[in-house]
Amino acid sequence: MKVIVLGGDGFCGWATSLHLSAEGHHVTIVDNLVRRRTDEELGVSSLTPIRSIEERLQAWRETRNTPIDFVELDVAKDYDRLEALFRQVAPDAIVHFAEQRAAPYSMKSPWHKRYTVDNNVNATSSVLCAMVEACPDAHLVHLGTMGVYGYGKTKGMTIPEGYIDATLRSAGAEATVEILYPVDPGSIYHMTKTLDQLLFLYYAKNDGLKITDLHQGIVWGTSTPETDLDERLVNRFDYDGDYGTVLNRFLAQAAIGHPLTVHGTGGQTRAFIHIRDTVRCIALAIQSAPKRGDRVKIMNQMTETHRVGDLAQMVSRMTGVPVEHLDNPRKEMAENDLVVANDSLINLGLEPTRLSDGLMEEVVEIAGRHKDRCDTSRIVCSSLWVRPIAAE
Repeated sequence: MKVIVLGGDGFCGWATSLHLSAEGHHVTIVDNLVRRRTDEELGVSSLTPIRSIEERLQAWRETRNTPIDFVELDVAKDYDRLEALFRQVAPDAIVHFAEQRAAPYSMKSPWHKRYTVDNNVNATSSVLCAMVEACPDAHLVHLGTMGVYGYGKTKGMTIPEGYIDATLRSAGAEATVEILYPVDPGSIYHMTKTLDQLLFLYYAKNDGLKITDLHQGIVWGTSTPETDLDERLVNRFDYDGDYGTVLNRFLAQAAIGHPLTVHGTGGQTRAFIHIRDTVRCIALAIQSAPKRGDRVKIMNQMTETHRVGDLAQMVSRMTGVPVEHLDNPRKEMAENDLVVANDSLINLGLEPTRLSDGLMEEVVEIAGRHKDRCDTSRIVCSSLWVRPIAAE
């Protein structure tokens, strides 16, 4: 297949691009390289030394003798070029990672909130509009988030894959309908993903676009079989309070002997998936496109759930590094349960990678190898969900 990967230079996008290329797909990466500029803005770099996009692509050509094309383009702003590219490539599938992906970053300031909305919603809107005009038979695979469901209001109920039957009552009449599972975003970032859902619903209904929305859990790990082939192919490893995902942060902290920072009680339950399973899920989703006119296919892309405090204790027992509880900067429930259905991807053949499979030790080893690049002052999250009211 011809596959365009939007945001293919990022954490999930780079690993996915290599995996799809290794499977024999003709891959074109589209990226404006903003994530690298965000490193400069925040004054913190990936723990692993990632190479320039040119070096990365050259290394892949030399390693696999398989080219990956690259187009530098801002999906949210360069609509005319995006539509022209879709028309030129005529992709069979488009993988959409071209969104600002960090909840803490989205809450840093009024500018970051507005930027996240402007970038994410405009990017998705532009992609859908350009598909209608240039490649209406292509299949869009979007990386969403489990966070659209929210946390703590399910009261023991299993969260389904995107849809739920609901009974509506009004003026003495009632009707049973299928609706999107009620959203409950916990940050501006998560809110943009809920807005994406409505755009997908509309374009699938009105224009018959084929769309798969993957509601992904928190990604951990950094390497895949493809990124391990050459040091120039190494993937990002974010450990800071803005972009570092919780388990990777714990593993990086353990590698340098820093206390494992648990924000709040640690009773927050979240869904997790290893980066190796992320790329496999994307590949499986591409191969199982809905038909034109079908509803949006929603799949929960996760493999297991854990309480944050339990994860910290697990890493502490493994490494001997103590756990430290800090104030929680987020506005969220102190504790919640989380039961998630993920039948679709399992039925498509996903064999989940578990925390018990030994890859946590591998992540600690990678972090330890590059611990001289760690800026410990950037470990603790500084973004606040509720900003203090200025004194008069």
